[in-house]
Amino acid sequence: MQTSFTNEQLADPEIARANKILRACVHCGFCTATCPSYQVLGDELDSPRGRIYLIKEMLETGRPADARTVKHIDRCLGCLACMTTCPSGVDYMHLIDHARAHVERTYKRPAFERFLRFVLAKTVPYPHRFRWAMRGARLAKPLAWAFPDARLKAMLAMAPAQLPKASKNDRAQTFAPIGPRRYRVALQTGCAQKALDTDINDATIRLLRRLGCEVVIPKKLGCCGALSHHMGREAESHAQAAANIRAYLAAGDLDAIIINTSGCGTTVKDYGVIFEGDALQPQAEKVAGLAKDITEFLQAIGLPEAAPKGLRVAYHSACSLQHGQQIKTAPKELLQQAGFDVVEPLDPHLCCGSAGTYNLLQPEISAELKRRKVDTLEATAPQVIAAGNIGCLVQIGSGTQVPVVHTVELLDWALGGPKPRALAALP
Repeated sequence: MQTSFTNEQLADPEIARANKILRACVHCGFCTATCPSYQVLGDELDSPRGRIYLIKEMLETGRPADARTVKHIDRCLGCLACMTTCPSGVDYMHLIDHARAHVERTYKRPAFERFLRFVLAKTVPYPHRFRWAMRGARLAKPLAWAFPDARLKAMLAMAPAQLPKASKNDRAQTFAPIGPRRYRVALQTGCAQKALDTDINDATIRLLRRLGCEVVIPKKLGCCGALSHHMGREAESHAQAAANIRAYLAAGDLDAIIINTSGCGTTVKDYGVIFEGDALQPQAEKVAGLAKDITEFLQAIGLPEAAPKGLRVAYHSACSLQHGQQIKTAPKELLQQAGFDVVEPLDPHLCCGSAGTYNLLQPEISAELKRRKVDTLEATAPQVIAAGNIGCLVQIGSGTQVPVVHTVELLDWALGGPKPRALAALP
């Protein structure tokens, strides 16, 4: 793609990066075939190629974002399926990140939308606040019909009937390995995950300990910055990321940083780019290099074989895992090795519609994507659905009666841990 940035514009490292990304695009349109929002809406401007044109024009002119451009950028899930498909290697992830930050800096959203985004940014990354918000939403749920805004209704609908008690395992501490120590790892405990499903971290810690890992929950560990980052709130996301980088480095020598929420993993692995040119860049790159998805780490260190479970598991590949981190086969292979019969739905590359806060800010599009994903998963006749990201688990679980659990819960169970609570009704 031909661009026309001035030399003065190109002196800005962010614009120079955007220019390089834009020039890699050859207009081929392969991305439209795998873009979820384009599949639902059928609008060229709601495809990666269309958004690239809008972003190019906005950045080249140096103008503030307008309502039309913002609408189509907001409709992007950030699933990154286009990057997996693109034959030219267009780095769409960093381009859409730049565009979102530009929108946040230059566009004044309607007051109510600003309020919603503020509430999400100040609530979801903080487990204690998020728990209280979920309790309030649960009380207001019977009155959802009276709320005129679909986004508010989506927020109320997200509230589970019951929240688990906070897990003591999520506090800063160190868990000794069971048997000789083979590795020393830190665990990213997540934000919303700590409020919505404490079983995931508990299962991760049990499994890692049995495999000879000393597991560290670092002091002062908080949100990785992903949620604010994807809303274009750069100052907040960078502050959260910087705090986590310091927390990890203060934990001492580590063999890996284990992440069991793939949305967080994609962001943490990008810390080196996020802090490019910053004094914190060397430390950010070190943390990014240590970051491993739990299935990536388990496959690297090896798992013992397990007896067949006779359980049919439909595996949903989270976008942040298969597209953001290019981890596609490890979870399925581990589940098969652990004795499960693993099946995959039609169009596994398409998003379930969760995408961080997307299901709350774009509820209509999200609901359609959820319906399609659930239909394809249920068509495999599974006894359980597995995924590696809390957002996907909540999204899919709200649309099916089939039990939905994290991949690591099944692996923990197969290798000596307790049966996941979601599977209590299964024989």
